[in-house]
Amino acid sequence: MCNITVLSARILAAAIGVALASGAMAQANRAATSVPATAGVPEFRDPKTGQVWTPETVGQSTAAPSGPQDKAFDPNAQDVPGKVAEQRVQGRPLGTVPITAGPNVPIMAFDGVTLRAVPGQRWQIVMYLDNNSANSVDPVIECRFLNGGNTVMTTRALVARTGPGVRQGLVILGPRTALFVDNSSCNVVSP
Repeated sequence: MCNITVLSARILAAAIGVALASGAMAQANRAATSVPATAGVPEFRDPKTGQVWTPETVGQSTAAPSGPQDKAFDPNAQDVPGKVAEQRVQGRPLGTVPITAGPNVPIMAFDGVTLRAVPGQRWQIVMYLDNNSANSVDPVIECRFLNGGNTVMTTRALVARTGPGVRQGLVILGPRTALFVDNSSCNVVSP
């Protein structure tokens, strides 16, 4: 009986030791995966370099000051000339439209207007222009290329003579794509 009690005590002690060790290990695992809260400015440590970054210093080199190429581009701060550029535009006839110009239908109408950037070249407005009248006309379209409501460029497109009832596709060129444009507005100035 004495041997059984000693053996039971040893088993019990071993079981308690395993339980204590696993509890300590579980606590160690929990502490290793938790992230302590920090007061003040949020910061993080780069695991490879050990450098500590904050919102004020992230992206800055500690060896050299940052140059203009590293600064964020602010499209609202771009400086653009305020002149109106004129261009001659040759449309591509696509078909015909009914001749309906009158008190409620304009002589010229456009639709399907899209603004796009051709990388490394210029911003473009592509549209369909309809001559709703029975006469040939020389349309003039004024388009503004905008950024945040501010005019980046105004262009006046002098469209080649358009025959009666002709529907045509036009491409109107804007500023170079180095300038930021987020919107455009166009209207028929003449006829």
